[in-house]
Formats: sequence, C-alpha cells, structure tokens
Amino acid sequence: MHHLFIAFIVFCCVFASAVLGLWLHAMLPGHHLSEDSIGVVKLTTGLIATIAALVLGLLISSAKNSLDTMNAELVRAAASIVQLDRVLAKYGPETQEIREALKQHVGASIQILSSGDPAQVARLGNTATLRRVEGLQHKLEELSPHNAMQRQLQASAIGIADEVLAVRRLALLQSVGALPMALLVMLVVWLSIIFGAFGMFGPFNVTVVAAFFLGAVSTSGAIFLILEMNTPLDGLITVSLEPMRDAFAMLGK
Repeated sequence: MHHLFIAFIVFCCVFASAVLGLWLHAMLPGHHLSEDSIGVVKLTTGLIATIAALVLGLLISSAKNSLDTMNAELVRAAASIVQLDRVLAKYGPETQEIREALKQHVGASIQILSSGDPAQVARLGNTATLRRVEGLQHKLEELSPHNAMQRQLQASAIGIADEVLAVRRLALLQSVGALPMALLVMLVVWLSIIFGAFGMFGPFNVTVVAAFFLGAVSTSGAIFLILEMNTPLDGLITVSLEPMRDAFAMLGK
C-alpha cells in the first residue's frame, strides 16, 4: 500500500504543478509570454523532458529485469528442490526424515511468500531459518553410504542443496527494492517542472485540465509500476509461486 501512497504523492505534485502553471499564465505580464520567451522555455523543457524520459525508461527496464530475475530464480529453485527430493528417494529409506523436513520447509516458505507481508518475507533471511536450511545440509553430510552408488547420490544431493541455498540467498537479495530515493525525488522534480511549463503556456479550459490530469495519472502510474516491480515478493505485482507449488506437490512421491 505504501507504493500506492507514493504514487498518489507523485500525482499530486505533477498535477499541482500543471495547475500552478495555468495560474501563472493568468498572472504573468504580457511580455513574459512573448514568442521569444515561449521558445526559450520550450527548449529548456524539452531538455528536461528528454532527461526524464531516459531515466524513466531505464528505471522501468531495470525494475522489469529485477522481476524477471526473481521469477527465473524461483523456477530454478523449484526444479532443484524436486531434483534433490528424487536423488534422496533413489538413495534409500534412510533419507525419509530428510525428505519430510524438506517438504515441511518448502511448504512453510510458500506460505510466507504468498502472504505478501514484507515482515514475513524478511523471516526467510533470518538466522533461525538459515540454520534450519543448513541443518538439512548437515543431515545430508552425516549420511553413511554403503556402496558407490549411494556415495555418488550423497555427493549429488549435497551439491544440489548448496545450489538451492545459493539461489535462496540471491532471491532474498533481489526481493529488496534497489531504487534510490534521491533519484525518485529528482525524477518527480523534473516531471513537475515539465508539467508546470506546459501549464504556463497553455489555455485554461476543461480539455487542458483533463489532459494534465491524465498525464499526471500516467506518470504516477509509471512510478507505481517501478516501485512494485522492484519488490517482486510483496505488493500488487509479484512473481508467480506456481512453480514452487508444483514442486511442493511432487515432493515425497
């Protein structure tokens, strides 16, 4: 919800700047609205608009890459978890306890991720949770293989478990938004200047006000998408947990 609040603030700043420009248009002396003055302001506004468009495009692209990376890591983790379970099943009945613990851990992780609560998601990276995951690795290392095939399966299981833990840590790092607040503030300032300049040299009528309203909605919507995609584990725009749920359904069989 805080992303919606930030987007609303952006909308208010941008739209208020446009309305302020319309008010200044009526208050400024005539010589401030000459063709030469308008030409200079248009050139300056065009420069700022170009910079803002480039930064906005880069931010959207970066946020989309963050969302795609998180989705790919979840798919990779789901595949590795199923592979680990199958390797343990091939090892023999000695691994039944490890397989049950693995399924319980995956089920708990899915519940936390599907909650959409940042405080709950943060629990996946706390010390207690990491110790439980590392405990599964220790149990794998404590297995006593009786033949060459079991030794090979044990080594494979330990390698897969290390990969799952590495993917988990990467996913937790990706879940934290990386958008610098100073850059966001500067972008809002640029957009406010642009809309203020548009309002300063535009006529005051319903059509113009409606256009400014839609423009403010569009820009604040873009900011909202950037913020949402930068936090892919919570909010309105999140990664799909279907691969993890499919993997959970296959565990223990």
